[in-house]
Amino acid sequence: MSEHEHVLDWLQSWYAAQCDGDWEHGWGLRIETLDNPGWLVKIDLEKTDLADQEYPRQQIDRSEHDWVHAWTAGQTFHLACGPRNLTEALALFRVWASARD
Repeated sequence: MSEHEHVLDWLQSWYAAQCDGDWEHGWGLRIETLDNPGWLVKIDLEKTDLADQEYPRQQIDRSEHDWVHAWTAGQTFHLACGPRNLTEALALFRVWASARD
């Protein structure tokens, strides 16, 4: 089993843990597509235990369609990645967030 296999299950649990009757009404997470092609993920950190944590910009550029960029800005964790890198990108968030539990 690879480190990426259950990242979606983990993300669902992380999201559910943030839902307190208030947080989910003003914050959340969004997964969108990019036209270059790829994915864009924004995860709101405001009102979470991660709100004041920083993730310095990381860029992994292997090829035109095989890349991952991750960073925090404005209490949001940002991920942008190639069309087949979404699991890898979400795993970066999981590793970073889990290290702060």
